[in-house]
Amino acid sequence: MIGSGESFAEILSHVWHILPYALMLALPVALLGGLVLYVLRRGSLASTMTVLVLIPVLATLVGVVGISGFMFTPALATMTLVCLLVALVTVPAAIVLGRAIARRSIWEREARERERVAEASRRELVAWISHDLRSPLAGIQAMAEAIADGVVCERAEVSDYAQRISGETTRLSGMVGDLFELSRITAGALRLTMAAVPLRDVVSDAVAAQAPVAERKRVRVLENADAWPVVSGSDPELARIVRNLVSNAIRHTPPDGTVAVQIAIENGEALFAVDDSCGGIPDDEISRVFDVAFRGTQARTPERDGETTGGGLGLAIAKGLVEAHRGSIGVHNHGPGCRFEVRLPLASV
Repeated sequence: MIGSGESFAEILSHVWHILPYALMLALPVALLGGLVLYVLRRGSLASTMTVLVLIPVLATLVGVVGISGFMFTPALATMTLVCLLVALVTVPAAIVLGRAIARRSIWEREARERERVAEASRRELVAWISHDLRSPLAGIQAMAEAIADGVVCERAEVSDYAQRISGETTRLSGMVGDLFELSRITAGALRLTMAAVPLRDVVSDAVAAQAPVAERKRVRVLENADAWPVVSGSDPELARIVRNLVSNAIRHTPPDGTVAVQIAIENGEALFAVDDSCGGIPDDEISRVFDVAFRGTQARTPERDGETTGGGLGLAIAKGLVEAHRGSIGVHNHGPGCRFEVRLPLASV
């Protein structure tokens, strides 16, 4: 021990004399701690921070014990007690802070992932607007210029061009309407007027509205109701969900195919299912069916009769409206095609 009568130079000389021994004793502890950190590199952040806190405490304790010659003295007892108190304070703090930082890191990582997905969705939507809205506009412009320039002057031809312009305008109006509906959903501006709605009536009306399209494609639409569920929802938005799903099934079903619509009550929820004959959805695409502007491969969206495949917003809108009703929607391959299932909460009696 250093005497109280020693000069500062003697104290400094003594410190420099024992410093190499302290470093030699503390260095293995630091290296061992580094090895433990390497082993725990894929472990929890709380474990890593606990080890980081214990390394300097243990290194200090080992260094002090070593330079004391492993002799129990009052100074060694004091230093050991201090190290234990420091460990008792810092280890719980390291665990708490580690868990807090881990939760924040996970939240930030999830937030970045959501932002990345949203940005990708926005890019797809911009690409959809630039392509699909441009196509009907180009057709309308070309046919209008042909009429204006006198290229088409026969009454029958002018009438045909006028009908085509009207069709393209209707198509364009539908795309703009879909885009507006999707923007309301994604912006959280959708306001539902909830009421008790008989699901059978909504489905029957939507299927009847799609009957002319099904007849043109020679697609049979079969409706089957195992129950008469009454759901809690908004009638116009529920009709939009059914219409989008039935229209999508008819569009992707080949001529002479069948679309089956089923209503039931299952596990305390109203079930609305639509089966088509599209031939199935590839496994690498089925998770993207409800993405904005996603249409799938040409194998699933054939152009057999010249009809358009749509803008790729119908299923995304249906998903948003179902979730706004606190329901769920899913899709899986089933039989000769795929099945879309919508589950909605029943209205309270």
